[in-house]
Amino acid sequence: MALKEEIAKRRTFGIISHPDAGKTTLTEKLLLFGGAIQSAGAVKSNKIKMHARSDWMEIEKQRGISVATSVMGFNYKDKKINILDTPGHQDFAEDTYRTLTAVDSVIMVIDCVKGVEMQTEKLMEVCRMRNTPVICFINKLDREGRDPYDLLDEIEEKLRIKVRPLSWPISMGKTFKGVYSLVNNSLHLFKGSKSKLDGEGLNITDLSDPQLDTEVGENDANQLREDVELIEGVYSKFDVEEYRAGKVAPVFFGSAVNNFGVKELLDSFIDFAPEPLPRETEERLVKPDENKFSGFIFKIHANMDPNHRNRIAFARICAGKFERGKNYFHVRDNKKIRFSNTTMFMAQEKELVDEAWPGDIVGLYDTGNLKIGDTLSEGEKGMYKGIPSFSPEIFKEVINKDAMKTKQLEKGLNQLMEEGVAQLFSYELGARKVVGTVGALQFEVIQHRLKNEYNASCDFMPMNLYKACWIHSTDKKKLNEFIDSKFRHIAKDKDGKLVFMAESKAWLSMVQDNFPEIEFHFTSEF
Repeated sequence: MALKEEIAKRRTFGIISHPDAGKTTLTEKLLLFGGAIQSAGAVKSNKIKMHARSDWMEIEKQRGISVATSVMGFNYKDKKINILDTPGHQDFAEDTYRTLTAVDSVIMVIDCVKGVEMQTEKLMEVCRMRNTPVICFINKLDREGRDPYDLLDEIEEKLRIKVRPLSWPISMGKTFKGVYSLVNNSLHLFKGSKSKLDGEGLNITDLSDPQLDTEVGENDANQLREDVELIEGVYSKFDVEEYRAGKVAPVFFGSAVNNFGVKELLDSFIDFAPEPLPRETEERLVKPDENKFSGFIFKIHANMDPNHRNRIAFARICAGKFERGKNYFHVRDNKKIRFSNTTMFMAQEKELVDEAWPGDIVGLYDTGNLKIGDTLSEGEKGMYKGIPSFSPEIFKEVINKDAMKTKQLEKGLNQLMEEGVAQLFSYELGARKVVGTVGALQFEVIQHRLKNEYNASCDFMPMNLYKACWIHSTDKKKLNEFIDSKFRHIAKDKDGKLVFMAESKAWLSMVQDNFPEIEFHFTSEF
């Protein structure tokens, strides 16, 4: 019984957006409403010493961007909320894609001035692949933005999902008065403190109530009445099951930096966001209420504490109860493994936990046994599916600047690649090492972390490469012939899988035509 009760309490979701839409600020305010923190940090201000809690890596503080997924948990109204704040910058998209495998739903933040941007569309594609339920939060209503109806139309058109507004803004920019909740017919007028929670909701069950005119002025009150009538007439009634199937996205409006609309979002979210969902292994569908524990590793982070060279693997609990100190089966290595040090997180702050339930994210201290995609269980051998590596966009060769620090460089590169920061390809010929990333900013992050965390220096030399293709063939003889004929272009990834490094699209097509028995894959999971 305890297992089912614990599952019913959990809500595990990711916050995703284009850079600068206000995602990390929204995360802060959710933590503030949840009582997990007393005042919100500033994501982009040199004047304020306290940085946003989810941006704790040195380079994040310097640039004011998130470069790694942060995991945070808090309790709100008898629910245990687990938030995964992801990087918005497209250069760190792969970390976000992996994180989306560990959540049950997402909140997508959209800037009301800029509307739906390119990275938002890509993230929506990843959500669609898994039918992940999506809530939209249209942010920055304290600025002069686009018409709310235009924004709703753009979401439907560009993200290819039906929408249903569940809150509505009263004016915008300098004249922004607040938001009206269409869920419980209440008006929320906030003073707009950036660090404290001000103001209370005002219940107005009847929009013809003259109190509405008194609070927001006659013009805005009449506009709100018209808008609500139009919304109720044009949009069909909100259906929770359609939302949970990923077919309709409820939309909330607000200003995260000023605390407008955040409480309405959070209150509605805990009511209708899904509990922990079943997940597929290679063998079967695993349900969260099964008695035997299982989970998977979706992220690894080295050196979270610079004073101790620790390495933490983030595990999503999928089924059963996890207990600290118990022996669990490491499926890939086919051996038992024990975790005596298990933590849960408030960004960088962490606390020791003795047990965790489906939906929870736990940090497991690890000496190098675990990799992204690994499955842990109580003996069952099926691996959880859906955490591939994608072929990178940019490739650069690693040039060691200090021969005396070769070991530090190798260790640093290996550990950072195991985190999924980027991908490392080692050529069979000449022992050359090539790093592949989704975006150019990743190379700066790698250089910065190698220097600061491993005391190793390197340069990156650009390489003219189009794609890294994982190769496979059922005919071993043909595969060996291919490797012999293309040995200059064959490398291995960090797991030792064979990769063909194609220099151009045309050349890759020609090679595919010449070697029909060889399969070429753009993801490592095939």
